Amino acid sequence: MIRVVLPAHLKMLAQVQREIELDVPGALTQRSVIDALEARYPVLLGTIRDPVTKKRRPFVRFFACEEDLSHESPDAVLPEAVATGAEPFFVIGAMAGG
Repeated sequence: MIRVVLPAHLKMLAQVQREIELDVPGALTQRSVIDALEARYPVLLGTIRDPVTKKRRPFVRFFACEEDLSHESPDAVLPEAVATGAEPFFVIGAMAGG
């Protein structure tokens, strides 16, 4: 089981209060985590990544082990600490100034 932390607005949409525990089959990558998250919470389809291209939305970032993984390949293997559940995988809503 891995741990996933969502921003407040996605927690509300998915109707969860805390971090989510997910069983992710196969290699643990950004893509496999988001696939498992969308399968368990279909209401999140299209909120984190484009439903057609599967690319991360511009104002969404991924973090794990104090590292910004947003620009890594979606198929890059996530850190071992995330795989063991020691560290969560964070989905963060980025802010823009103006």
